[in-house]
Amino acid sequence: MNRTPIIRALRGAVALLSLAAAGHASAGTWVYVSNADSQEVSVLELDRALGVLKPVQALNVGGTVMPMAVSPDKRVLHAALRSQPFRVVSMSIDPATGKLQKIGEAPLADSMANIDLDASGKWLFAASYQGGKISVNAIGKDGAAGAIQQLVQTGPNAHAIHADASNRFVLATSLGGDNVSSWRFDADKGLLSPNDPPLTMAAAKSGPRHFVWDKAQRRVYLLNELDASLHVYGWDAARGTLKLEQSTTTLPPGFTGKPWAADLHLTPDGRFLYASERTSSTISAFRVDASTGQLKPLGQTPTEKTPRGFAIDSSGRYLVAAGQESHSVALYAIDSATGALGKPSRISVGKNPNWIEIVDTP
Repeated sequence: MNRTPIIRALRGAVALLSLAAAGHASAGTWVYVSNADSQEVSVLELDRALGVLKPVQALNVGGTVMPMAVSPDKRVLHAALRSQPFRVVSMSIDPATGKLQKIGEAPLADSMANIDLDASGKWLFAASYQGGKISVNAIGKDGAAGAIQQLVQTGPNAHAIHADASNRFVLATSLGGDNVSSWRFDADKGLLSPNDPPLTMAAAKSGPRHFVWDKAQRRVYLLNELDASLHVYGWDAARGTLKLEQSTTTLPPGFTGKPWAADLHLTPDGRFLYASERTSSTISAFRVDASTGQLKPLGQTPTEKTPRGFAIDSSGRYLVAAGQESHSVALYAIDSATGALGKPSRISVGKNPNWIEIVDTP
């Protein structure tokens, strides 16, 4: 009996299994933290099995690094520098190690409080708090940010800018103007034009800051910095307009300080929403009603001192919060039934950590 074909088949099967194992081994979840005062991006590995963060890399970017954004294909991390000269640094993500390598940089029109990419990955949006303006930069074929395509003056203290899932509309907040502007977006040309109506007004001195759409694109959740209120808006996906449906607060009971709300995120399944407040150094949790989108407060969890930014991993099992004044990040397990945050594990990063992005690689 000729066993050669059988042996070859077995060897082939072993080789395929080895490749599969190697591919599985290279899969990872990477946490990127911008550290403004040490001018570096920390790279951490999220070990979901152990529930811990492990240091991987600290990459100096040569400026006051704050907002970041990940390309839709998860291959490039963009970071805005809020010190002169204002620019965006583009870094490739090694899928096997999570490590970053600079691939380019480009001028930004001002000090930018927020950046994001459109759904196509061809355009980078930015919002300037100091300048009261929003802009669009082109993205090159290599994934690095390029020249400024458009610059638009807005209300004072522009703070956040994101496109909807259809890539037809862009919303931007004006913290000083107490409004959210709506823009039509031409994804072929990378140009914004005012929507009709162009503005949704918020309460005076509420300070619209960060916002997020739900996955179904039926609602927008808006966090106001100056009074720490949280609004639920109905989203008209056909017209790109907002309608207020609910208002609540992120402040702890008995709070007497000056509100200073910062960031908000939904879990991937849309069942829970979290918001950070810097004066009390807490994260508020809310249950989201599946049919109405209304929020039910679940209380607050003490967290890192001055929690400017945080993020939730793609599994919805973990929340990572950065403390600007603790110079650390905290990892919390999320209870899938109650939304409660578990006991944190902490890891030191650079100075003034303020923004977090989480990326899964295959």
